[in-house]
Amino acid sequence: MLVLSRQKDESIMIGDNVEITIVDVRGDKVRLGIAAPKEIPVHRKEVYEAIQREKSEQKKAEKQ
Repeated sequence: MLVLSRQKDESIMIGDNVEITIVDVRGDKVRLGIAAPKEIPVHRKEVYEAIQREKSEQKKAEKQ
């Protein structure tokens, strides 16, 4: 895992077309701005995991 230090209004790039910007820092919370092409899905991890569980359940139901 790459660990970086960034301050408010600083960014990191992922590849050539995904930019993550630190929008705000308050206490133990950080607000991120993410600029990515529409074809790259961006989700919070808990939402991504729920989507993956649903896909897995659908595949199991299709096999039966």
